[in-house]
Amino acid sequence: MKKFIYTIAGLACLLGVGNAQEKSVIRLNSTLQPYSAGQPWNKGEAVNRRALITYLGDGKLITTAEMVVNASYLELETVEGNTRIPAKVEAIDYEANLALLIPTKSEDVKKLDNLLEASSIREFSKIGNKVTVMQVEASGVPLKTEGIIRGGKVISSFVPGHFFLTYEIKASMQSAASSFSIPVFEEGSLLGVLTSYNSNEQLLDVIAPEVIRAFLKDTEDGEYAGFPEIGLNLSSTQDPNFRAWLKLKDTDGGLYVNGVNPKGPGAEAGLKKGDVILAANGKAIDRQGYYKSERYDKLHWRHLVRVKHVIGEKLSLEILREGERQTVEVTLNAIPEGIIPAHMHDRAPAYLVKGGLIFQELSESYLRVFGDQWQSRAPLNLLDVYHHPEDYEEGLNRVVFISAVIPTPATLGYERLRSLIVKKVNGKEISDIKSLHAAFKHAENGIHKIEIDEDPKEIYLSEELSNTVDKSLLQRGIPALSRYK
Repeated sequence: MKKFIYTIAGLACLLGVGNAQEKSVIRLNSTLQPYSAGQPWNKGEAVNRRALITYLGDGKLITTAEMVVNASYLELETVEGNTRIPAKVEAIDYEANLALLIPTKSEDVKKLDNLLEASSIREFSKIGNKVTVMQVEASGVPLKTEGIIRGGKVISSFVPGHFFLTYEIKASMQSAASSFSIPVFEEGSLLGVLTSYNSNEQLLDVIAPEVIRAFLKDTEDGEYAGFPEIGLNLSSTQDPNFRAWLKLKDTDGGLYVNGVNPKGPGAEAGLKKGDVILAANGKAIDRQGYYKSERYDKLHWRHLVRVKHVIGEKLSLEILREGERQTVEVTLNAIPEGIIPAHMHDRAPAYLVKGGLIFQELSESYLRVFGDQWQSRAPLNLLDVYHHPEDYEEGLNRVVFISAVIPTPATLGYERLRSLIVKKVNGKEISDIKSLHAAFKHAENGIHKIEIDEDPKEIYLSEELSNTVDKSLLQRGIPALSRYK
């Protein structure tokens, strides 16, 4: 009898008479194709992903950035599979791992309004509250799993090093309707979007509604600015000898400032290396960087910076400087991208091929090609630039390096050159691929002189021979010898 009742419930969903949360979800099919790091003129193998996403009304749908990054095609599909609607990205934040989608064709907005019910979004929740994890079987039958909020934590879910409030939910999900991402509801309203599931411990990580609301509010004017930052490198103050040297009291917590981004809000406010942050907006920060939250017990102080405030708002910091307590007001803002981009999502990498030498601009995405242990396996000179960009950034927009060498008549003897930072070409300073392209127009006596940061310090290319090779490479299948803005 119970099985028969469940079948009727599934049929009701197919007919569009399910409850509000069932009628607010739709499938997203995405085809993702990132560029190849080793051959930046090519794209890598296409990857297909499927998710269940939530309709917010007015043609807008919310999902993770990870679902649409480097997308070549996005398609909405009703749960019963009868209707398909092409979609596009309206706004995206890779750091927060959120994306707002809309139909590609404006006339399809009305179609979505007729097919779906708009879901509201929770303002926040509490530890111990019950939630519903929403899945849909391939047949269109809804599959709901009850879960309980175990806590809140500030973690990185997509772009490493960028941390946002995430709910930890205990739930035993079924794998029959596996999707890359799914929504979680509380009392019929959207609570958050799943970013990961640990099947062994039956724990879900779900982007919190506070983050989703802040993201959506920023998109309302059509000019997405992003979440604010402060631009500080911080370390704990747990070591007792270190604390004594800093003149910290036993009752003090504190985070030690071991680096300040010169382009960040912290630097503009006068924060310095050696300062200790004791409190933010009156909330004491402990020795590991956590503060007492009214809702989630302890949260990392990054939540106060990135979600509790918007760009342009002030954050009051109590600091210890050379044993003296001070108050500093920081006007929070976004930080301009430095000479080493943290990621290249949805961006075609700049490159140049000359005579068989492959030049690229350094990014964290490139370094990650060296695997999970890239911080120890990537070339040391490139890692030094990554860890100490301030030592290299004067006069540079990007760091240009030789990433590989195609064996050709022009590169005889240079086949093993790798990961060499380019300083000058034909006497011209190199600040990015665009300047490199311009420098190769000025060969002296038919020879290109390339100055690099390590032995052999200088390498040479015949202009005539490299031009001949370039024509051959185009004939052999490289679609273009360069790409830059």
